Amino acid sequence: MRPLRYSINVTVDGCCDHRAIPADEELHRHAEGILAQADALLFGRVIYEMMESAWRPSKRAAELPEWMEPFGRTIDAARKYVVSSTLDQVDWNAELVRGNLQHAVEQLKQEPGNGLLLGGVQLPLALAELDLIDEYEFIVHPRVAGHGPTLFAGLANYVDLKLVDRQDFASGAVALRYEPRQ
Repeated sequence: MRPLRYSINVTVDGCCDHRAIPADEELHRHAEGILAQADALLFGRVIYEMMESAWRPSKRAAELPEWMEPFGRTIDAARKYVVSSTLDQVDWNAELVRGNLQHAVEQLKQEPGNGLLLGGVQLPLALAELDLIDEYEFIVHPRVAGHGPTLFAGLANYVDLKLVDRQDFASGAVALRYEPRQ
């Protein structure tokens, strides 16, 4: 069974708006490494459309700095599953996931491989409620945003976690990796 891993950038006050998070080469290399370890990505509609507009070569509005290119190539090539009831079709190496969310994700996890990487805000909330996330990584940035979407707003039950790894970055950001307590 392949694990479902969730990784997200967040400010110290819990904001996960990508516009509030500074990007640098070291963090992009870290993200590219996480992507490269996954067999596929699992997105909701919003994060799929945001990532596609930013990283699909034919849709990029501007040239990327050279240090962003490895991440761009990796995400462009990655297999993607998109959970959406509003999209009629997807491409960019993607397949729509419909129907019962729990059943669909359990089926994806049953396939052989190294793991699935989950992104976004709303879909992870639903999957945390279903106890389907096997690993959480929060890359906490030394910034107070004071606005924006926050993680797991409205979560009905606690998810108790145990710290399994920590990585410090030159920017002051810290990647904290957790697994659910059993």
